[in-house]
Amino acid sequence: MKPETDNLQPKLKVCGLTRLDQIRELISMKTDFLGFIFYPKSPRYVLNHLNTEDISKIEHHAKTGVFVNEEADQITDIAEKAGLNLIQLHGDESEDFITELRQKLNQEVKIIKVIRIGNNDQETKEKLQQTINAHLSIVDYFLFDTDGKAFGGTGKQFDWTLLDTLKIPLPYFLSGGISEENVKNIDLLNPKPFALDINSKFEFEPGNKNIEKIKNYIEVAHKAL
Repeated sequence: MKPETDNLQPKLKVCGLTRLDQIRELISMKTDFLGFIFYPKSPRYVLNHLNTEDISKIEHHAKTGVFVNEEADQITDIAEKAGLNLIQLHGDESEDFITELRQKLNQEVKIIKVIRIGNNDQETKEKLQQTINAHLSIVDYFLFDTDGKAFGGTGKQFDWTLLDTLKIPLPYFLSGGISEENVKNIDLLNPKPFALDINSKFEFEPGNKNIEKIKNYIEVAHKAL
């Protein structure tokens, strides 16, 4: 399967949303993916601010729920109640777990598997390629993010050139320290990311987004990519 993007403008995912007024504004800006974090240890844990019914009433085609090592039944239950369109697995979920989850979810719900990247050395590349190959038939997208001590985003950038050395047959999201300053470097990647995932660099505080900064970023990205 050939990635969905090569010469196309990458789509945009804004993650860590907690406020309905900001969500409405992002929808009016035609943001492609809305990310909601269902990980209780996250400072952006959405259920501290909104309930599943609130989220279900948000009219958007790509509401994405982020989970970390959660039970399959719990993910399925939240996905149904919140009307999620995509599930993002950000923990140590095994291939067997993802296969089980796939069987329990509504077949229209897509799965994103996060792969965290640390070093750029031969051993790391080989392990990454093995991980990619093992997930090709059970997920719809990958998301590459910077590895950190805790689960969740670090706001730091990994060495993106590493992706050029891998065979990535599925479309992928790029995350980890994306900003107005480095977005132009994304154009050098081959294949290009299907979507860019932004979060902590575009906030006043966790979960409170800086909408003007996001607008400026979109403008810069459209010129650069």
